[in-house]
Amino acid sequence: MQSVLEARRRILSRVRSLGAEEVALPESRGRFLARALRADRALPPWDNSAMDGFAVRAADLAAAPVELPVAGSVTAGDGPDAVLPAGAALRIMTGAPMPRGADAVVIREDVDDRGGSVRFPAPVAPGENVRRAGEDLEPGSQVMEAGAAIGAGEIGVMAALGRARVEVGRRPRVAVLCTGDELCPVGREPGPGQIFSSNEHALAAQVAEAGGVVARAELVPDDRARTEAALVAALACDVVVTSGGVSVGDRDHVREALAGAGVAIDFWKVAMRPGKPVVFGVAPTGALCFGLPGNPVSSLTSFELFVRPALLALQGAREVERPRAEVTLAGPARKQPGRAYYLRASLRRRGDVLEADLHAKQASNMMSSLVGIDALVELAAELGDVAAGSRCPALLMRAV
Repeated sequence: MQSVLEARRRILSRVRSLGAEEVALPESRGRFLARALRADRALPPWDNSAMDGFAVRAADLAAAPVELPVAGSVTAGDGPDAVLPAGAALRIMTGAPMPRGADAVVIREDVDDRGGSVRFPAPVAPGENVRRAGEDLEPGSQVMEAGAAIGAGEIGVMAALGRARVEVGRRPRVAVLCTGDELCPVGREPGPGQIFSSNEHALAAQVAEAGGVVARAELVPDDRARTEAALVAALACDVVVTSGGVSVGDRDHVREALAGAGVAIDFWKVAMRPGKPVVFGVAPTGALCFGLPGNPVSSLTSFELFVRPALLALQGAREVERPRAEVTLAGPARKQPGRAYYLRASLRRRGDVLEADLHAKQASNMMSSLVGIDALVELAAELGDVAAGSRCPALLMRAV
């Protein structure tokens, strides 16, 4: 059996970027920058005032307190052609271009504004309350690396640089096939012995969270020929994810069907719990194929560890792993050596300690244990039972 680390290494070694596409700036949120972004102009584009106040020559205030006449005003949106007369001050608003001749701004709260004149009680240093052209970004400077995740801040910077369109990594097209005669579509009344197809929707949500697009979703009965036919059709996508049918039961056909569809199986079985029977292979089309277990927790955990990093890597993401943190177990954990365990947990902070409360229901069919979890606590394969208070690594599913 593969270790989790080796399985993930082998998967990522087979990933090739899907290339770039250009999208409108608002559509780039949640995507990944295809190429490093460099500023093609200065930010700010000109010297401007950081505060509402008065633009002055610092030398005119050297003998403060002094009173200077107010020769006019400059507001944000004015052109950069205002000139400060000698021995005078100009009213200036935040963001307004600095007038020629001025080298400092004194904020309104620090002066005695007398309408036609203003009294300055103290000297001012050159450059005070002035934003210099290019002090944020100089032309040619690198703003973001290729593969950077694009959020609100990144969109704001690109908008400030005038970028109406952005080159991002193409989203992978994903087929989600859930196998099993017992599966009933959500919204239809299940027949005798049937259950609702929950994995279909959970996996689709995980695909979307990882930036993929579900291009094909299908419930497939436990029939070898129909499973293979569904897989052949799904190989037109970039990634194929199946759920169920990967073990050794009489009606588990996914491995054989993948081989029959021409998929070269790289490995089967990973030394982990939940989710040991995981299949990975690559189709002649280049499609990455993942056979995940049918138990809901096993399916979602396997996706997190193997499919999610692959989807992100296909988009050229710089970071493909969940952030990790060291947590302290609030209670003990029972474990057999030989496989790595991934335990659902909620987290809380106690000072500098991140404490993990393991969910009471850790069996792979316990869907309620997926609600509200903050982390997957990782117990290394060689460990046995783990005592309360032990410190363990955890994959953070959301910020805490």
